[in-house]
Amino acid sequence: MRWLLGLLLFGLAAPGGAVALRTEVVAGKLRHPWSLAFLPEGGVLVTERSGRLLRIAEGRVTPVAGLPRVFASGQGGLFDVRLHPDFATNRLLYLSYAHGSSRANATRVARARLEGDRLRNLEVIWTATPMKRRNVHFGGRLAFLPDATLLVTTGDGFDFREEAQRLGSPLGKVMRLTADGRPAPGNPFTARPGAQSAIWTLGHRNPQGLAFDPVRRLVYLHEHGPRGGDELNILEAGHNYGWPVATRGRDYSGATISPYRRYPGMTEPLLDWTPSIAPSGLVVYRGAMFPEWQGDLLLGALASRELRRIRLSPDGRRVLGQDSLLKSAGARIREVAVAPDGALWVTTDAPDGQLLRISRR
Repeated sequence: MRWLLGLLLFGLAAPGGAVALRTEVVAGKLRHPWSLAFLPEGGVLVTERSGRLLRIAEGRVTPVAGLPRVFASGQGGLFDVRLHPDFATNRLLYLSYAHGSSRANATRVARARLEGDRLRNLEVIWTATPMKRRNVHFGGRLAFLPDATLLVTTGDGFDFREEAQRLGSPLGKVMRLTADGRPAPGNPFTARPGAQSAIWTLGHRNPQGLAFDPVRRLVYLHEHGPRGGDELNILEAGHNYGWPVATRGRDYSGATISPYRRYPGMTEPLLDWTPSIAPSGLVVYRGAMFPEWQGDLLLGALASRELRRIRLSPDGRRVLGQDSLLKSAGARIREVAVAPDGALWVTTDAPDGQLLRISRR
């Protein structure tokens, strides 16, 4: 049984009125839970950055066996879990994680078949090469598109931000792969000499939110800036999103990174957060429980410790406003997802993190 954490009243759900929210703890004592995926037969899979994959159902938390070895250091570890579009029949799931060592590491994607509480036939399908040093800025978000191609985000590796502009580097990019890890047909830079043919977009710093809206058929992505300059973008194939040439953020030392807030040929963000909120996790709300949230974005915020709702125009290309939810809980929200019943499920980023269910009171 879920332990009831309490009734929390936060934020405006619509310009005209507030929504009362009920928050319940589904599971606790999780080691930096990072991502979650709902299973069609019931229950949910949760990744922990330390390298565990958990199956949580009916009050039981069961570790899944057969995971790959991950580089769990700094910001590195086990990241996203996503089910194949035909998971109900093929039982394939996809994992992103940091692979390697402090001297040579990379974002990696593997797939495997879930059989009970074990992964079978684990297969590495893509690795960001060449590798880099340091244990930060991996990206690591996954999303399937309607054509069953897979988007993978990579970070700039922190010390290598110029690589985000280089088509021969996997850093600071969104990759588009086939379900078995090959560069997807139709990628925009396939014919460019020296370019990595899996690249779909470039000019990213550390993208940790990725979501496809099946109604508007738009892909949304957010990424961490340095001191300020967190961004929300609409992704389009072949576009350059500017980092580090165009940014509203400053270096952690206070130094100017670039004199340009915008630059010709580079796509400006839909929304900028300065000061930074450190966005993490992203979902387009399409559920029955909160009809006033239809088509809006929901994301976690690690620095400002809240769940944030982004109100969008009907076409999804303009921001109408923002609302802060769960602010008084004081938790670093890492992941947010919409359950089959329309409730929100979120994870909190901590050594003793929690999986929370948020419903209408």
